[in-house]
Amino acid sequence: MSVLKKLAGETVIYGGSSIIGRFLNWWLVPFYTRMFAPEQYGIVSNVYAYVAFLLILLTYGMETSFFRFAGKSKKPDEVYTTTLISLFVTSVSFVLAVFVFSGNIAAWMEYPGHPEYIRWMGLTVALDAFTSIPFARLRLNSRPVRFAIVKLTGIAVNIGLNIFLIYYCPKIIDTNPDSIFRYIYNPHIGIGYVFIANLISSAIMLVMLFPDFIGKKMVFDKSLLLQMLRYGWPLLIVGLAGMANQNIEKILMPKLLPESVDGLQQLGIYAANFKLAVLMNLFIQAFRYSFEPFFFSHYKGEDSKMTYALVMKYFVIFGLTIFLGVMLYLGIAKYFIGSRYYDGLKIVPFILMGYFFQGIFYTLSLWYKLTDKTSYGAKLALLGAVVTIGLNVLFIPALGYMASALAFLVASIVMTVASYFLGQKHFPVKYDLKRVALYFVVALILYFIGVNINVSNVVIHYVLRTIVILVFLGFVVFKEKRELKRLFV
Repeated sequence: MSVLKKLAGETVIYGGSSIIGRFLNWWLVPFYTRMFAPEQYGIVSNVYAYVAFLLILLTYGMETSFFRFAGKSKKPDEVYTTTLISLFVTSVSFVLAVFVFSGNIAAWMEYPGHPEYIRWMGLTVALDAFTSIPFARLRLNSRPVRFAIVKLTGIAVNIGLNIFLIYYCPKIIDTNPDSIFRYIYNPHIGIGYVFIANLISSAIMLVMLFPDFIGKKMVFDKSLLLQMLRYGWPLLIVGLAGMANQNIEKILMPKLLPESVDGLQQLGIYAANFKLAVLMNLFIQAFRYSFEPFFFSHYKGEDSKMTYALVMKYFVIFGLTIFLGVMLYLGIAKYFIGSRYYDGLKIVPFILMGYFFQGIFYTLSLWYKLTDKTSYGAKLALLGAVVTIGLNVLFIPALGYMASALAFLVASIVMTVASYFLGQKHFPVKYDLKRVALYFVVALILYFIGVNINVSNVVIHYVLRTIVILVFLGFVVFKEKRELKRLFV
Protein backbone atom coordinates (compact mmCIF):
# COMPACT_ATOMS: atom_id res chain seq x y z
CA MET A 1 0.00 0.00 0.00
CA SER A 2 2.86 2.39 0.83
CA VAL A 3 4.38 1.70 -2.62
CA LEU A 4 1.08 2.56 -4.29
CA LYS A 5 0.77 5.74 -2.24
CA LYS A 6 4.30 6.71 -3.25
CA LEU A 7 3.53 5.98 -6.91
CA ALA A 8 0.32 8.01 -6.74
CA GLY A 9 2.11 10.93 -5.10
CA GLU A 10 4.89 10.96 -7.68
CA THR A 11 2.37 10.65 -10.51
CA VAL A 12 0.57 13.75 -9.23
CA ILE A 13 3.83 15.74 -9.13
CA TYR A 14 5.19 14.56 -12.50
CA GLY A 15 1.81 14.74 -14.18
CA GLY A 16 0.83 17.96 -12.46
CA SER A 17 4.06 19.74 -13.40
CA SER A 18 3.70 18.58 -17.00
CA ILE A 19 0.07 19.67 -17.29
CA ILE A 20 0.72 22.96 -15.49
CA GLY A 21 3.65 23.56 -17.83
CA ARG A 22 1.51 22.95 -20.90
CA PHE A 23 -1.21 25.17 -19.50
CA LEU A 24 1.21 28.04 -18.78
CA ASN A 25 2.83 27.78 -22.23
CA TRP A 26 -0.67 27.77 -23.72
CA TRP A 27 -1.12 31.31 -22.42
CA LEU A 28 1.63 32.48 -24.76
CA VAL A 29 -0.76 31.85 -27.68
CA PRO A 30 -3.03 34.90 -27.06
CA PHE A 31 0.15 36.94 -26.52
CA TYR A 32 1.75 35.80 -29.80
CA THR A 33 -1.44 36.14 -31.85
CA ARG A 34 -1.84 39.74 -30.74
CA MET A 35 1.82 40.70 -31.08
CA PHE A 36 2.54 38.96 -34.38
CA ALA A 37 0.86 38.65 -37.78
CA PRO A 38 -0.23 35.13 -38.85
CA GLU A 39 2.77 34.70 -41.18
CA GLN A 40 5.15 35.45 -38.27
CA TYR A 41 3.34 33.07 -35.92
CA GLY A 42 3.52 30.58 -38.78
CA ILE A 43 7.33 30.73 -38.55
CA VAL A 44 7.17 29.89 -34.83
CA SER A 45 4.83 26.93 -35.48
CA ASN A 46 6.97 25.72 -38.36
CA VAL A 47 10.24 25.87 -36.40
CA TYR A 48 8.77 24.12 -33.36
CA ALA A 49 7.39 21.34 -35.56
CA TYR A 50 10.93 20.62 -36.73
CA VAL A 51 12.14 20.88 -33.14
CA ALA A 52 9.66 18.19 -32.04
CA PHE A 53 11.04 15.74 -34.60
CA LEU A 54 14.66 16.66 -33.91
CA LEU A 55 14.24 16.05 -30.17
CA ILE A 56 13.12 12.50 -30.89
CA LEU A 57 16.02 11.97 -33.31
CA LEU A 58 18.62 13.40 -30.92
CA THR A 59 17.46 11.32 -27.95
CA TYR A 60 17.11 8.22 -30.20
CA GLY A 61 15.21 6.19 -27.61
CA MET A 62 17.93 6.59 -24.98
CA GLU A 63 15.64 7.97 -22.29
CA THR A 64 13.59 4.75 -22.15
CA SER A 65 16.75 2.66 -22.67
CA PHE A 66 18.28 4.40 -19.65
CA PHE A 67 15.28 3.45 -17.50
CA ARG A 68 15.45 -0.15 -18.74
CA PHE A 69 19.20 -0.71 -18.25
CA ALA A 70 19.78 1.43 -15.13
CA GLY A 71 16.85 -0.28 -13.44
CA LYS A 72 18.36 -3.77 -13.81
CA SER A 73 22.08 -2.90 -13.67
CA LYS A 74 24.32 -3.34 -10.63
CA LYS A 75 26.20 -0.25 -11.80
CA PRO A 76 23.48 2.29 -12.63
CA ASP A 77 26.02 5.15 -12.54
CA GLU A 78 27.91 3.58 -15.46
CA VAL A 79 24.66 3.35 -17.42
CA TYR A 80 24.05 7.00 -16.63
CA THR A 81 27.49 8.26 -17.65
CA THR A 82 27.58 6.09 -20.80
CA THR A 83 24.21 7.50 -21.87
CA LEU A 84 25.27 11.04 -20.98
CA ILE A 85 28.50 10.82 -23.00
CA SER A 86 26.65 9.38 -25.99
CA LEU A 87 24.10 12.20 -25.97
CA PHE A 88 26.81 14.81 -25.42
CA VAL A 89 28.72 13.65 -28.51
CA THR A 90 25.63 13.51 -30.73
CA SER A 91 24.31 16.85 -29.44
CA VAL A 92 27.62 18.65 -30.02
CA SER A 93 27.92 17.09 -33.48
CA PHE A 94 24.40 18.27 -34.28
CA VAL A 95 25.16 21.84 -33.16
CA LEU A 96 28.32 21.96 -35.30
CA ALA A 97 26.37 20.75 -38.34
CA VAL A 98 23.61 23.30 -37.72
CA PHE A 99 26.08 26.19 -37.47
CA VAL A 100 27.86 25.13 -40.66
CA PHE A 101 24.69 24.68 -42.71
CA SER A 102 22.35 27.19 -41.03
CA GLY A 103 22.14 29.38 -44.14
CA ASN A 104 21.20 26.47 -46.38
CA ILE A 105 18.69 25.13 -43.86
CA ALA A 106 17.06 28.57 -43.44
CA ALA A 107 16.73 28.91 -47.22
CA TRP A 108 15.18 25.44 -47.48
CA MET A 109 12.71 26.33 -44.69
CA GLU A 110 11.79 29.46 -46.69
CA TYR A 111 13.12 32.21 -44.45
CA PRO A 112 16.57 32.75 -45.97
CA GLY A 113 17.19 36.07 -44.24
CA HIS A 114 17.23 34.50 -40.78
CA PRO A 115 19.84 31.73 -40.37
CA GLU A 116 20.13 32.87 -36.74
CA TYR A 117 16.72 31.26 -36.06
CA ILE A 118 18.23 27.93 -37.08
CA ARG A 119 21.32 28.38 -34.90
CA TRP A 120 19.33 29.44 -31.84
CA MET A 121 16.89 26.56 -32.09
CA GLY A 122 19.69 24.12 -32.93
CA LEU A 123 21.37 25.01 -29.64
CA THR A 124 18.04 24.71 -27.81
CA VAL A 125 17.31 21.25 -29.23
CA ALA A 126 20.82 20.05 -28.32
CA LEU A 127 20.46 21.33 -24.74
CA ASP A 128 17.02 19.75 -24.31
CA ALA A 129 18.20 16.42 -25.74
CA PHE A 130 21.23 16.36 -23.46
CA THR A 131 19.28 17.30 -20.30
CA SER A 132 16.64 14.61 -21.00
CA ILE A 133 18.92 12.08 -19.26
CA PRO A 134 19.51 14.07 -16.04
CA PHE A 135 15.73 14.56 -15.94
CA ALA A 136 15.25 10.80 -16.47
CA ARG A 137 17.68 10.09 -13.63
CA LEU A 138 15.68 12.31 -11.28
CA ARG A 139 12.59 10.24 -12.11
CA LEU A 140 14.48 6.96 -11.67
CA ASN A 141 15.77 8.09 -8.26
CA SER A 142 12.27 9.21 -7.18
CA ARG A 143 13.01 12.92 -6.95
CA PRO A 144 9.78 14.36 -8.35
CA VAL A 145 9.96 17.66 -6.44
CA ARG A 146 13.37 18.58 -7.87
CA PHE A 147 12.16 17.46 -11.31
CA ALA A 148 9.11 19.72 -11.07
CA ILE A 149 11.09 22.70 -9.72
CA VAL A 150 13.60 22.63 -12.59
CA LYS A 151 10.91 22.14 -15.25
CA LEU A 152 8.61 24.86 -13.94
CA THR A 153 11.54 27.27 -13.47
CA GLY A 154 12.44 26.82 -17.12
CA ILE A 155 8.84 27.46 -18.17
CA ALA A 156 8.58 30.56 -15.96
CA VAL A 157 11.81 31.98 -17.38
CA ASN A 158 10.63 31.30 -20.94
CA ILE A 159 7.28 33.03 -20.40
CA GLY A 160 8.83 35.94 -18.51
CA LEU A 161 11.47 36.57 -21.18
CA ASN A 162 8.87 36.40 -23.95
CA ILE A 163 6.78 39.10 -22.31
CA PHE A 164 9.82 41.22 -21.37
CA LEU A 165 11.62 41.04 -24.73
CA ILE A 166 8.64 41.18 -27.07
CA TYR A 167 6.29 43.54 -25.20
CA TYR A 168 7.99 45.59 -22.49
CA CYS A 169 11.34 46.38 -24.15
CA PRO A 170 9.91 48.02 -27.30
CA LYS A 171 7.29 49.82 -25.21
CA ILE A 172 9.93 51.30 -22.90
CA ILE A 173 12.18 52.29 -25.82
CA ASP A 174 9.25 54.01 -27.58
CA THR A 175 8.69 56.25 -24.57
CA ASN A 176 12.38 56.64 -23.69
CA PRO A 177 14.71 56.10 -26.69
CA ASP A 178 17.83 56.60 -24.53
CA SER A 179 16.82 53.87 -22.10
CA ILE A 180 19.40 51.20 -21.24
CA PHE A 181 17.02 48.68 -22.81
CA ARG A 182 18.11 49.84 -26.27
CA TYR A 183 21.26 47.75 -25.69
CA ILE A 184 19.11 44.69 -25.04
CA TYR A 185 16.40 45.01 -27.65
CA ASN A 186 16.89 44.98 -31.42
CA PRO A 187 13.65 45.54 -33.39
CA HIS A 188 15.09 43.64 -36.38
CA ILE A 189 15.13 40.40 -34.38
CA GLY A 190 11.33 40.45 -34.00
CA ILE A 191 9.91 36.94 -33.80
CA GLY A 192 13.43 35.68 -33.08
CA TYR A 193 13.01 36.70 -29.45
CA VAL A 194 10.67 33.70 -29.08
CA PHE A 195 13.62 31.44 -29.87
CA ILE A 196 16.07 33.44 -27.74
CA ALA A 197 13.76 33.14 -24.71
CA ASN A 198 13.51 29.39 -25.24
CA LEU A 199 17.29 29.04 -25.57
CA ILE A 200 17.94 30.97 -22.34
CA SER A 201 15.35 28.92 -20.41
CA SER A 202 16.93 25.65 -21.65
CA ALA A 203 20.39 26.91 -20.64
CA ILE A 204 19.13 27.80 -17.15
CA MET A 205 17.67 24.32 -16.72
CA LEU A 206 21.04 22.85 -17.73
CA VAL A 207 22.78 24.98 -15.07
CA MET A 208 20.23 23.85 -12.45
CA LEU A 209 21.00 20.23 -13.37
CA PHE A 210 24.81 20.63 -13.07
CA PRO A 211 24.94 18.88 -9.65
CA ASP A 212 23.53 15.75 -11.32
CA PHE A 213 26.54 15.19 -13.55
CA ILE A 214 29.38 17.42 -12.34
CA GLY A 215 32.00 15.60 -10.23
CA LYS A 216 30.99 12.12 -11.36
CA LYS A 217 33.52 9.68 -12.78
CA MET A 218 32.67 9.54 -16.47
CA VAL A 219 32.79 5.87 -17.44
CA PHE A 220 31.94 4.96 -21.04
CA ASP A 221 31.00 1.33 -21.83
CA LYS A 222 30.86 0.79 -25.59
CA SER A 223 29.26 -2.67 -25.40
CA LEU A 224 26.59 -1.33 -23.04
CA LEU A 225 25.88 1.54 -25.43
CA LEU A 226 25.40 -0.88 -28.34
CA GLN A 227 22.90 -2.88 -26.26
CA MET A 228 21.03 0.30 -25.38
CA LEU A 229 20.95 1.40 -29.01
CA ARG A 230 19.55 -1.98 -30.11
CA TYR A 231 16.86 -1.67 -27.45
CA GLY A 232 16.06 1.95 -28.24
CA TRP A 233 15.94 2.16 -32.04
CA PRO A 234 12.38 0.75 -32.34
CA LEU A 235 11.29 3.42 -29.85
CA LEU A 236 12.81 6.01 -32.18
CA ILE A 237 10.59 4.76 -35.02
CA VAL A 238 7.49 4.77 -32.82
CA GLY A 239 8.31 8.26 -31.57
CA LEU A 240 8.75 9.64 -35.08
CA ALA A 241 5.49 8.01 -36.22
CA GLY A 242 3.61 9.43 -33.24
CA MET A 243 5.08 12.88 -33.84
CA ALA A 244 4.07 12.69 -37.51
CA ASN A 245 0.46 12.28 -36.37
CA GLN A 246 0.72 15.46 -34.30
CA ASN A 247 3.02 17.82 -36.20
CA ILE A 248 3.82 16.77 -39.76
CA GLU A 249 1.25 19.13 -41.29
CA LYS A 250 3.10 22.10 -39.79
CA ILE A 251 6.11 21.10 -41.88
CA LEU A 252 4.22 20.09 -45.02
CA MET A 253 1.79 23.02 -45.28
CA PRO A 254 4.25 25.77 -46.33
CA LYS A 255 5.79 23.34 -48.85
CA LEU A 256 2.57 22.05 -50.43
CA LEU A 257 0.40 25.15 -50.74
CA PRO A 258 0.44 26.90 -54.15
CA GLU A 259 2.93 29.75 -54.60
CA SER A 260 0.02 32.19 -54.81
CA VAL A 261 -0.83 31.40 -51.16
CA ASP A 262 1.30 32.54 -48.22
CA GLY A 263 2.02 29.15 -46.65
CA LEU A 264 3.38 30.51 -43.38
CA GLN A 265 0.36 32.78 -42.96
CA GLN A 266 -2.00 29.82 -43.45
CA LEU A 267 0.06 27.76 -41.03
CA GLY A 268 -0.09 30.55 -38.44
CA ILE A 269 -3.90 30.68 -38.67
CA TYR A 270 -4.14 26.88 -38.46
CA ALA A 271 -1.75 26.58 -35.50
CA ALA A 272 -3.48 29.30 -33.48
CA ASN A 273 -6.94 27.76 -33.92
CA PHE A 274 -5.53 24.31 -33.19
CA LYS A 275 -4.69 25.64 -29.71
CA LEU A 276 -8.39 26.36 -29.03
CA ALA A 277 -8.83 22.61 -28.54
CA VAL A 278 -6.47 22.75 -25.55
CA LEU A 279 -9.21 21.91 -23.00
CA MET A 280 -9.77 18.53 -24.65
CA ASN A 281 -6.02 17.99 -24.88
CA LEU A 282 -5.46 18.80 -21.19
CA PHE A 283 -8.32 16.47 -20.20
CA ILE A 284 -6.70 13.65 -22.18
CA GLN A 285 -3.26 14.36 -20.68
CA ALA A 286 -4.67 14.27 -17.15
CA PHE A 287 -6.56 11.09 -17.99
CA ARG A 288 -3.42 9.42 -19.38
CA TYR A 289 -1.41 10.11 -16.21
CA SER A 290 -4.02 8.42 -14.05
CA PHE A 291 -5.32 5.68 -16.35
CA GLU A 292 -2.13 3.72 -17.02
CA PRO A 293 -1.27 3.00 -13.35
CA PHE A 294 -4.99 2.35 -12.81
CA PHE A 295 -5.39 -0.39 -15.40
CA PHE A 296 -2.12 -2.10 -14.42
CA SER A 297 -3.10 -2.13 -10.73
CA HIS A 298 -6.59 -3.53 -11.51
CA TYR A 299 -5.40 -6.11 -14.03
CA LYS A 300 -5.95 -9.13 -11.76
CA GLY A 301 -9.26 -7.99 -10.33
CA GLU A 302 -12.31 -10.17 -10.88
CA ASP A 303 -14.29 -7.37 -12.51
CA SER A 304 -11.33 -5.69 -14.22
CA LYS A 305 -12.74 -5.90 -17.74
CA MET A 306 -16.09 -4.55 -16.60
CA THR A 307 -14.23 -1.68 -14.93
CA TYR A 308 -12.30 -0.94 -18.14
CA ALA A 309 -15.57 -0.82 -20.06
CA LEU A 310 -17.01 1.66 -17.55
CA VAL A 311 -13.92 3.84 -17.79
CA MET A 312 -14.32 3.96 -21.56
CA LYS A 313 -17.96 4.95 -21.30
CA TYR A 314 -17.33 7.74 -18.81
CA PHE A 315 -14.37 9.00 -20.81
CA VAL A 316 -16.72 9.34 -23.80
CA ILE A 317 -19.29 11.20 -21.68
CA PHE A 318 -16.74 13.71 -20.35
CA GLY A 319 -15.10 14.09 -23.77
CA LEU A 320 -18.42 14.83 -25.49
CA THR A 321 -19.32 17.32 -22.76
CA ILE A 322 -16.04 19.18 -23.37
CA PHE A 323 -16.72 19.11 -27.12
CA LEU A 324 -20.16 20.67 -26.64
CA GLY A 325 -18.86 23.19 -24.12
CA VAL A 326 -16.03 24.47 -26.35
CA MET A 327 -18.12 24.55 -29.54
CA LEU A 328 -21.21 26.17 -28.06
CA TYR A 329 -19.06 28.80 -26.30
CA LEU A 330 -16.69 29.25 -29.24
CA GLY A 331 -17.99 32.81 -29.64
CA ILE A 332 -16.31 33.52 -26.28
CA ALA A 333 -13.37 31.13 -26.63
CA LYS A 334 -12.29 32.75 -29.89
CA TYR A 335 -11.16 35.86 -28.00
CA PHE A 336 -8.29 33.70 -26.74
CA ILE A 337 -6.61 34.36 -30.11
CA GLY A 338 -6.22 37.58 -32.10
CA SER A 339 -8.95 38.63 -34.53
CA ARG A 340 -6.56 38.22 -37.49
CA TYR A 341 -6.78 34.45 -36.94
CA TYR A 342 -10.59 34.03 -36.89
CA ASP A 343 -10.73 32.66 -40.43
CA GLY A 344 -9.47 29.36 -39.04
CA LEU A 345 -12.25 28.85 -36.47
CA LYS A 346 -13.87 26.32 -38.81
CA ILE A 347 -11.17 23.74 -38.01
CA VAL A 348 -11.90 23.70 -34.26
CA PRO A 349 -14.68 21.02 -34.25
CA PHE A 350 -12.48 18.68 -36.30
CA ILE A 351 -9.49 19.18 -33.99
CA LEU A 352 -11.65 18.63 -30.89
CA MET A 353 -13.03 15.42 -32.35
CA GLY A 354 -9.54 14.33 -33.38
CA TYR A 355 -8.34 14.72 -29.80
CA PHE A 356 -11.49 12.97 -28.58
CA PHE A 357 -10.75 9.89 -30.69
CA GLN A 358 -7.11 9.99 -29.63
CA GLY A 359 -8.33 9.76 -26.05
CA ILE A 360 -10.48 6.75 -26.92
CA PHE A 361 -7.48 5.21 -28.68
CA TYR A 362 -5.41 5.63 -25.54
CA THR A 363 -8.18 4.07 -23.46
CA LEU A 364 -8.21 1.08 -25.80
CA SER A 365 -4.41 0.78 -25.69
CA LEU A 366 -4.58 -1.25 -22.48
CA TRP A 367 -5.00 -4.46 -24.52
CA TYR A 368 -1.51 -4.45 -26.04
CA LYS A 369 0.12 -3.15 -22.85
CA LEU A 370 -1.45 -5.78 -20.60
CA THR A 371 -0.70 -8.63 -23.03
CA ASP A 372 2.91 -7.48 -23.73
CA LYS A 373 2.12 -7.04 -27.42
CA THR A 374 3.54 -3.55 -27.54
CA SER A 375 4.74 -4.05 -31.13
CA TYR A 376 1.11 -3.47 -32.09
CA GLY A 377 1.36 0.00 -30.57
CA ALA A 378 4.19 0.75 -33.00
CA LYS A 379 2.20 -0.63 -35.93
CA LEU A 380 -0.84 1.45 -35.03
CA ALA A 381 1.29 4.59 -34.71
CA LEU A 382 2.79 3.90 -38.14
CA LEU A 383 -0.71 3.37 -39.56
CA GLY A 384 -1.78 6.75 -38.22
CA ALA A 385 1.37 8.39 -39.63
CA VAL A 386 0.73 6.92 -43.10
CA VAL A 387 -2.87 8.18 -43.09
CA THR A 388 -1.86 11.62 -41.79
CA ILE A 389 0.97 12.14 -44.27
CA GLY A 390 -1.01 10.70 -47.19
CA LEU A 391 -4.08 12.88 -46.65
CA ASN A 392 -2.00 16.02 -46.10
CA VAL A 393 0.08 15.47 -49.23
CA LEU A 394 -3.01 14.72 -51.33
CA PHE A 395 -5.31 17.48 -50.15
CA ILE A 396 -3.31 20.44 -48.76
CA PRO A 397 -2.74 21.90 -52.26
CA ALA A 398 -6.53 22.07 -52.84
CA LEU A 399 -8.02 22.47 -49.35
CA GLY A 400 -5.27 24.25 -47.43
CA TYR A 401 -5.31 23.92 -43.66
CA MET A 402 -8.76 22.29 -43.73
CA ALA A 403 -7.03 19.23 -45.22
CA SER A 404 -4.75 19.06 -42.17
CA ALA A 405 -7.66 19.31 -39.73
CA LEU A 406 -9.54 16.55 -41.56
CA ALA A 407 -6.40 14.40 -41.76
CA PHE A 408 -5.93 14.72 -37.98
CA LEU A 409 -9.50 13.56 -37.38
CA VAL A 410 -9.46 10.73 -39.94
CA ALA A 411 -6.11 9.35 -38.70
CA SER A 412 -7.37 9.38 -35.09
CA ILE A 413 -10.54 7.49 -36.11
CA VAL A 414 -8.61 4.94 -38.18
CA MET A 415 -6.20 4.21 -35.32
CA THR A 416 -9.09 3.91 -32.85
CA VAL A 417 -11.10 1.51 -35.01
CA ALA A 418 -8.04 -0.63 -35.81
CA SER A 419 -7.07 -0.78 -32.12
CA TYR A 420 -10.60 -1.80 -31.12
CA PHE A 421 -10.79 -4.75 -33.49
CA LEU A 422 -7.27 -5.94 -32.68
CA GLY A 423 -8.00 -5.57 -28.98
CA GLN A 424 -11.15 -7.66 -29.22
CA LYS A 425 -9.06 -10.42 -30.77
CA HIS A 426 -6.20 -10.42 -28.24
CA PHE A 427 -7.84 -9.07 -25.05
CA PRO A 428 -11.62 -8.89 -25.46
CA VAL A 429 -13.43 -6.32 -23.33
CA LYS A 430 -17.20 -6.00 -23.58
CA TYR A 431 -17.48 -2.26 -24.16
CA ASP A 432 -20.99 -0.85 -24.15
CA LEU A 433 -20.80 0.28 -27.77
CA LYS A 434 -24.55 0.82 -28.11
CA ARG A 435 -24.61 3.26 -25.20
CA VAL A 436 -21.40 4.97 -26.38
CA ALA A 437 -22.80 5.33 -29.91
CA LEU A 438 -26.08 6.68 -28.52
CA TYR A 439 -24.29 9.40 -26.52
CA PHE A 440 -22.16 10.27 -29.54
CA VAL A 441 -25.19 10.66 -31.84
CA VAL A 442 -27.16 12.64 -29.24
CA ALA A 443 -24.17 14.96 -28.66
CA LEU A 444 -23.79 15.59 -32.40
CA ILE A 445 -27.53 16.30 -32.82
CA LEU A 446 -27.44 18.74 -29.89
CA TYR A 447 -24.29 20.31 -31.32
CA PHE A 448 -26.00 21.06 -34.63
CA ILE A 449 -29.03 22.42 -32.77
CA GLY A 450 -26.86 24.53 -30.48
CA VAL A 451 -24.67 26.12 -33.17
CA ASN A 452 -27.81 27.20 -35.03
CA ILE A 453 -29.08 29.11 -32.00
CA ASN A 454 -28.33 32.72 -32.85
CA VAL A 455 -30.13 35.32 -30.74
CA SER A 456 -29.22 39.00 -30.84
CA ASN A 457 -29.36 39.27 -27.05
CA VAL A 458 -26.01 37.83 -25.92
CA VAL A 459 -27.25 36.69 -22.50
CA ILE A 460 -30.24 34.80 -23.93
CA HIS A 461 -28.01 33.43 -26.70
CA TYR A 462 -25.65 31.72 -24.24
CA VAL A 463 -28.42 30.76 -21.80
CA LEU A 464 -30.05 28.77 -24.60
CA ARG A 465 -26.74 27.17 -25.55
CA THR A 466 -26.11 26.29 -21.91
CA ILE A 467 -29.52 24.62 -21.81
CA VAL A 468 -28.42 22.47 -24.77
CA ILE A 469 -25.41 21.23 -22.77
CA LEU A 470 -27.61 20.60 -19.72
CA VAL A 471 -30.00 18.59 -21.90
CA PHE A 472 -27.10 16.32 -22.88
CA LEU A 473 -26.00 15.90 -19.26
CA GLY A 474 -29.60 15.29 -18.17
CA PHE A 475 -29.99 12.63 -20.85
CA VAL A 476 -26.78 10.93 -19.68
CA VAL A 477 -27.86 10.99 -16.02
CA PHE A 478 -31.25 9.56 -16.99
CA LYS A 479 -29.61 6.69 -18.89
CA GLU A 480 -26.91 6.10 -16.27
CA LYS A 481 -29.08 6.57 -13.19
CA ARG A 482 -28.88 2.97 -12.08
CA GLU A 483 -25.11 2.77 -12.64
CA LEU A 484 -24.44 6.09 -10.92
CA LYS A 485 -26.50 4.99 -7.90
CA ARG A 486 -24.43 1.82 -7.68
CA LEU A 487 -21.13 3.75 -7.85
CA PHE A 488 -21.87 6.64 -5.50
CA VAL A 489 -24.53 5.49 -3.05
